Amino acid sequence: MTGPIPLSGRQPKAVRSALHVLEEVVSAGPGVTAKEISESLAMPQATTYRILNLLVAEEYLVRLPDLSGFALGRRAGRLALPATTALNTAARAVVDHMRGQTRWAVHLASYAGEQIALIDPDPDHPAPDAGQLARFPYAFALGRLLLAEQADWRALVRELRPFTARTVTSESDLDRTLKAVARDGVARQCGEVREDRGCIAVPIRGPRDGRLVAGLALAGPTARIAEPNEEIIRLLRDHAARLAPLLA
Repeated sequence: MTGPIPLSGRQPKAVRSALHVLEEVVSAGPGVTAKEISESLAMPQATTYRILNLLVAEEYLVRLPDLSGFALGRRAGRLALPATTALNTAARAVVDHMRGQTRWAVHLASYAGEQIALIDPDPDHPAPDAGQLARFPYAFALGRLLLAEQADWRALVRELRPFTARTVTSESDLDRTLKAVARDGVARQCGEVREDRGCIAVPIRGPRDGRLVAGLALAGPTARIAEPNEEIIRLLRDHAARLAPLLA
């Protein structure tokens, strides 16, 4: 039996660089490009490409089918304990009841640390793109709930990219929007991801500590979402309150 292979002086640095690249892909979300990784880590592009190619070859990363960027691969999933995203029966019944009250889409998302994930997208309606939601939370009502909780939302926003002419891309405008979300306890976007669709979302907080644990959203036509919708917001908040003890 051979002994362990000794590391050369440069290998620990290479290992650290590879881990930094993996961490950046997790933080940025699916679709992050080599250029974005290089700029974020202040890493030479040649080094970034070399590490990315190695991680792809070892199946820790994959290139997206359209070659637009990178995402975590099969082997990366073995680096963390699997997350349980299945809803319990009682929580699912509450969400299903909400869906029975409206013809619009109802989606449920969870928040873990600084990450957002759809745990119960409406099966009868188009759901938000998970990659876009993770990378560009500022454009989504569910994402704005998360950003409004942060001491500095800029730490979670890499760039303010417009999806439509209505997308908020000014830092000052977004800052005012998020302060309103924190004040009012409701987030809204009207045609900022798709011109014809908008969304209203309310937070679900832990009953004991008030921590943001999930968000309940209703998506529909932009013009209708832009209305005051006081009855819809009351309906969302009522179901969010029912879900709180079931998700905390």
